[in-house]
Order: sequence, then structure tokens, then C-alpha cells
Amino acid sequence: MAMTIHVDIVSSEEKIFSGLAELVVAPATEGDVGITARHAPLLTRLKAGEVRVIIDNKQTLPFFISGGILEVQPHVVSVLADRAVRAKDIDEAAAIEARHRAEETLNDRSGKLDYAKAQLELIEAVAQLRTLDRWRKNR
Repeated sequence: MAMTIHVDIVSSEEKIFSGLAELVVAPATEGDVGITARHAPLLTRLKAGEVRVIIDNKQTLPFFISGGILEVQPHVVSVLADRAVRAKDIDEAAAIEARHRAEETLNDRSGKLDYAKAQLELIEAVAQLRTLDRWRKNR
């Protein structure tokens, strides 16, 4: 039996997951990080993307986060997300619509719109769709 670490994924609204896992993979701003039991303490920012909680060889739980903080303590990994959603609960139609709106905004060259906000919306929508797609392929 592999060693496990306790994992908590919390959004600003609710606790999304709490349990034991063998591995957590999260989208840190400097690149993906993998956390296992006995990992050194760590505090890092997270970008929008997929957090994968690998329970064991047979079960992986994917979550979408819109950004946040990852904290690693000797026996606990905490993902403190601005927004977190289980992959199975992602609204695909809303994500596709958000992607289209963001793409249209970025293509508008009138200078009247907030391009940074549109880029962030596009990044989040694409990350949601990738998370959902990966979840569907691995079911």
C-alpha cells in the first residue's frame, strides 16, 4: 500500500473535497507540481487549470480551479481556490459560450474593451473544457 497524504480542496464558497490521496497534481504559476506524502513544505500560487487528486492506481478525481493558493504541510495538502468545480459538474455549454464571448472580445479592435479580462475569461473557459474532456476520456 502506497503512502497517502490528506488533501483539502476549498473554494471561496464551499469545501469541494477532503480525503486521502497518493498524489496531487496542481497547476502552479511556474508549472505543474506533483505532491506526495512527505513532500517538503510549500506555498505557491495556482493558475486556472486542472487539479488531479490520484487516490490510487484505479481512481483519479479531476477538479477545475480558477486560480488560488497551494499549501503543503507535512501531512496535509490544501488547495485554496478562488473557484473550484468537480470535473463532472462543469457546465460545458456555459464554458463554450464563455470561450466564444472571450474570443469575440479579443478580436474586437475598437479599443473599447478590457483585453486583460477577456484573456482571463478565455484561459478559464479553455481550462474548464480541457478538464471536462480529460475526465470524460478517463471514465
